[in-house]
Amino acid sequence: MTKTNCAILDDYQDAARTAADWSKLEEDVGIERFADHIADRATLAERLAKFEVIVAMRERTAFDDDLFSRLPNLKLLITTGMVNASIDLDAAKRHGVMVCGTRGSVGPAAELAFGLLLSVMRNIPAENANFHAGGGQWQLSVGRDLNGKTLGLVGIGKLGQRVARYGQAFGMDVVGWSKNVTPERCEALGIGYAATLDELLGQSDAVSLHLTLNAETRGIIGERELAAMKRDAVIVNTSRGPLIDEGALAAALREGRLGGAGLDTFDQEPLPAGHTLRGMANVVATPHLGYVTAETYAIYYGDAVEDIAAWLAGSPVRVLNA
Repeated sequence: MTKTNCAILDDYQDAARTAADWSKLEEDVGIERFADHIADRATLAERLAKFEVIVAMRERTAFDDDLFSRLPNLKLLITTGMVNASIDLDAAKRHGVMVCGTRGSVGPAAELAFGLLLSVMRNIPAENANFHAGGGQWQLSVGRDLNGKTLGLVGIGKLGQRVARYGQAFGMDVVGWSKNVTPERCEALGIGYAATLDELLGQSDAVSLHLTLNAETRGIIGERELAAMKRDAVIVNTSRGPLIDEGALAAALREGRLGGAGLDTFDQEPLPAGHTLRGMANVVATPHLGYVTAETYAIYYGDAVEDIAAWLAGSPVRVLNA
């Protein structure tokens, strides 16, 4: 019997094989994993042309109408998570491709956001690098407390609420803003209310973004908004890179109009080697690791195995474009 061809994309750490039990599919499915990211669309289409099933990791690879048209064998596309802005669900349906999702976990991205904040405020990466390099100077920097500082949250959904609790545990005054939040909602969460984004930016020592990316939120933090922040304030973005005008952020950091940035997401990923942000000492950055934990991968890939098995059995689950 001919096996169904399945590709696992963007498996940078070779984690898929050990994160879940794929053996239940081995009689029916041939698995091929790819560790590299291919930006060229023609090359990507050529690579994926033979596969009936593709497992995509979050939004690392975009699937649009053009790509679907180049993948005539594709029948099932699985995205880790239940929402993926990089997949055109309508186009998938037009091309006869079923899209299924997986469950996920909220905690890891919130934890990383606070880790980035701590890293910027206490200069942890630079001090760690100096320690391992055996630098002649034992201490390089004077860090800053979180206790007593104001943490401004732009977006107070599930992730924002977690970060709020972390901030409170560190003795921070937490203030929240989003387009639809009310004073009553903030009071129920035990945080302060900012009537406008400018109000939040102006009073915060640290700002953390927790918004989904859409036409309304793209570039919500631009040159004007950065200018409204305190000169020593820190901004953290673990949501989506385009929420911030990257050029305006780089200029503010370079000119000393902002105290620092903790970044996990970028306009282009992977970020080009020569990008301005890579050379800035006041930037602590990670390569989109918000969801990258062993526990989250076990959920993602475990559910992916279930999705494939259910599809093969004719009873698909977690269908996103029914």
